[in-house]
Amino acid sequence: MRARTLFLFAGCALFGWFLFSSYSYFCDRSKPHLILHGVKQGQFYSDSINMLVSSDKTGYFCLFIDNKEIVGQQRIKAKDLEQTITLSLQDFAGGIHTLKTVFTDTTFHKNTITQEVDFYVDNVNLEAHLLKNGDYSVLQGRTLKIAFCVNKPIAQAKLSAFANVYDCVLTEPNTYECYVPIPCEEKVQNYLFSVKIKDNVGAIFELQDRFKIIAGQFKTQRITVNKEKIVQEKELGRSKVEFETELALIAQNSPKKKLWQGPFCAPIDITRTTCEFGTMRTTQEKGRYRHSALDVINLPKSVVWATQDGVIALKDRFAESGNTIVIDHGCGIVSLFFHLDEFAEIEVGQKICKGNPVGTLGKTGYAAGYHLHWEMRIKNIAVDPMQWVNELI
Repeated sequence: MRARTLFLFAGCALFGWFLFSSYSYFCDRSKPHLILHGVKQGQFYSDSINMLVSSDKTGYFCLFIDNKEIVGQQRIKAKDLEQTITLSLQDFAGGIHTLKTVFTDTTFHKNTITQEVDFYVDNVNLEAHLLKNGDYSVLQGRTLKIAFCVNKPIAQAKLSAFANVYDCVLTEPNTYECYVPIPCEEKVQNYLFSVKIKDNVGAIFELQDRFKIIAGQFKTQRITVNKEKIVQEKELGRSKVEFETELALIAQNSPKKKLWQGPFCAPIDITRTTCEFGTMRTTQEKGRYRHSALDVINLPKSVVWATQDGVIALKDRFAESGNTIVIDHGCGIVSLFFHLDEFAEIEVGQKICKGNPVGTLGKTGYAAGYHLHWEMRIKNIAVDPMQWVNELI
């Protein structure tokens, strides 16, 4: 009796399985799901691609690159529902290609799904060279420019010097530059720099050389500031700490690309320079400090203009610098204009072109008389702005 019951149960189960399988085979019209592991949209690959093709159904798939079949029918079995494939890229030209996968299940209706992925082939060995070998020398307080060429497009390049890392930016096809600020106080000696270049498939190439820092000739100056004016300006403007905090954020968020082309210009028609860059200044308010900017003069309330293209990063009044404009030129490079009498009709975030007005020459802040404090910083380190005018950095 028990054996008969088991037999009937097994027969019912087998019949049920048959009905279900028949229904699935003849009536299933659902699209299969297809997942490609190991190849991603827009990614770069060299030599080969190791792929895993998986689906929720059994079936067959074919692979095409640029509409040419490279892998004929491959079976995905019910046991694991996946198949591993290695695609050789040795014979494919560099550049963009399209991988198409066509998967067809094993039902009566042969439900089919097609997926396409665009990817890049890069089989070229990475090479690079400096555009200038040796004899890198730079004065204290100036900017060191390092330029190099690569033999193909790359993912990134970073220069290391002084235990700091600087981004290298594309200036021409396959040509990169990096701008290294040299602090006025940096010790006079030889230094090593290295450029680490990474291509789109992860290969690394490194360049190394040395540069020499030469002593700058910095003057001294003693000035007197009206104490009553200092008190008034502290009431009208924000603090020095707030100003430096703003500048640190601007340097951190500066676009990693050049927003300018060509040499910079002076912000006014300079009739006289009252304080040279790097001057060691003494005042009763701040004591002895380095004036890492140029103080220049023209007629009171004459127009002050942008020295190069960029974006207005700061427009505000501070106790020490008075009405202040900061322009971000990209690559962490900013121009600062202090003591403006009035602002031009510009707003933070607005793009500005070389020669556009930023304000008028004034004496707001701790200024003892009408003049423009003109400053440049790279990664928040002050550098001589006239170098960017007289020499094409």
